[in-house]
Amino acid sequence: MKAPRRNAAAAAKPAKAAAAPAARKSPAARAGGGAGEIRIIGGLWKRTRLPVADRPGLRPTPDRVRETLFNWLGQDLTGWRCIDAFAGTGALGLEAASRGAAQVVLVEQDAGLAAQLETLRERLGAQAVRVQRGDGVAALRALTPGSQHLVLIDPPFAGDLFAPALAAAARALAPDGFIYLEAPAACTAEAIAPLGLELHRHLKAGAVHAHLLRAAPGGIAAAAAD
Repeated sequence: MKAPRRNAAAAAKPAKAAAAPAARKSPAARAGGGAGEIRIIGGLWKRTRLPVADRPGLRPTPDRVRETLFNWLGQDLTGWRCIDAFAGTGALGLEAASRGAAQVVLVEQDAGLAAQLETLRERLGAQAVRVQRGDGVAALRALTPGSQHLVLIDPPFAGDLFAPALAAAARALAPDGFIYLEAPAACTAEAIAPLGLELHRHLKAGAVHAHLLRAAPGGIAAAAAD
């Protein structure tokens, strides 16, 4: 897009020209410390915009990846019990709730992000959604075994949370459930087999590897018994 030509009158009013970009900032940026917005892709709250706070390690799942994930899962999640263990913006968990999930827990350790999620929940009137401030791995470990139809794991890439989160998620997974794992490297069959899991779908988008895992035939029960 070509930049507009400046005329003499515009050049004579630098203060007004400098103020214009600030008026065009996104609502999230104006709220203080915001880094932009993303949107819910489908369901009841389709096109609803979610603020993205400026936090180290916060890396919202891109629209295209979320769209692919819910194409894999099917668009109707009516009755599903879900947990988004490292919620951040809440995009993954709110996508599930938007598509009919009966129960969605958004777990977030950062106090500011948890408060933002609670504000979103109230604004949307999302009665199926509960915001829980705390550690994602601890929240997964506290779940009833076999209780979750969808476990969403998207922790900060710089940490060492992947292995303990995946082990706890496998224990909580319903026999017909799925685990979504977002990681900086591909997850191998050898790494997840001891947990009773198998790879169902995989997508690489830039530096992100998106995995959809499920219980291997007889896998989780056998792994738990070992």
